[in-house]
Amino acid sequence: MKKILFTGGGSGGHVTLNLSLIPLFIQNGWQVVYIGSKTGIEKELVCKISGVRYYAIETGKLRRYLSIENLKDMFKVPVGIWQATKIIFNEKPDIIFSKGGFVSLPVVIGGFLNRRKIFMHESDVTPGLANKLSLPFVHKFFTTFIETKDHVKNKNKVKYIGPVLSDRLYNGDKNRALERLDFSAEKPIVMFVGGSLGAKSINRAVEKNIEQLLEKYQVIHICGKGQRTFIMAQGYKQFEFVDTELKDFMAASDVVVSRSGSNAIFELWSLRKPMLLIPLPSTSSRGEQSLNARSFEKQGFAEVLQDRDLDKSGLLLRAIDRVYEERDLMAQNMENSELKYTSAEELFTEIING
Repeated sequence: MKKILFTGGGSGGHVTLNLSLIPLFIQNGWQVVYIGSKTGIEKELVCKISGVRYYAIETGKLRRYLSIENLKDMFKVPVGIWQATKIIFNEKPDIIFSKGGFVSLPVVIGGFLNRRKIFMHESDVTPGLANKLSLPFVHKFFTTFIETKDHVKNKNKVKYIGPVLSDRLYNGDKNRALERLDFSAEKPIVMFVGGSLGAKSINRAVEKNIEQLLEKYQVIHICGKGQRTFIMAQGYKQFEFVDTELKDFMAASDVVVSRSGSNAIFELWSLRKPMLLIPLPSTSSRGEQSLNARSFEKQGFAEVLQDRDLDKSGLLLRAIDRVYEERDLMAQNMENSELKYTSAEELFTEIING
């Protein structure tokens, strides 16, 4: 029986793809092992999957800026490499697949020391620091954006595959959404999505502008766990989290306001949804969301509004109005684009034949 070892963690974006691939390997008779951190989201998510052995190692966060924490974490990384090397030596996986995040670097180095074939995936325009440091040790580097190749020295390892998308948001039912929301079919709908944990700045902006928004639009607001507002108005519906109904809400929405994480925006692209993107500010990220948003804006798929401008009078409303007015053009640009996407099944085949 063949065996694959997955790694990746620290945020949901570094785990989601692995969660899509793991069942395919299990269904095809592979043993699956996962190396992650002791307290990261990946442990909680992966340990729910029957038949997967999970190993936790020491991890030090990789920062691009000066911090005393870098000195502390500097000692964790060699420990993590030693632990990962030992686990890989004992498990002897045929393949290692890394989705990135700070836990992945020790695993990639450990895999290289054990002479394992390693595949890696990057969701954003520029490689994260862990992926950038891991690149010399991997066999093949899959990318979501065409532009990523411009940021990599060894271009022979790079293979552009586009986003890996599931069908979870396809075949939504607009009428079912309107009934669930008690919305009118005659008035356009704007949906605000702040990400899996919500976005306080976006939530504040909705609250501040709700009266003017409701003059023109109906509003679906996915605010995030524990971040409910006190808005009570006809034409406004708020949810902390949406699962099965999300595809129906997407089908009903004329404009989607979202952060610009790679997974989120490519799902919107696949649905041809005109979007207003509000990237995470540079104080909260390495700037990858701004690059993602800029790429989509340049291709005519989206408008971009900076997080710092959410508090400026009228800017949010004017940006939404522009997207709504240009919605047909944006949808056509997405339809005509040369971007491609890959299914989890296609990536599974790429890996086992790679």
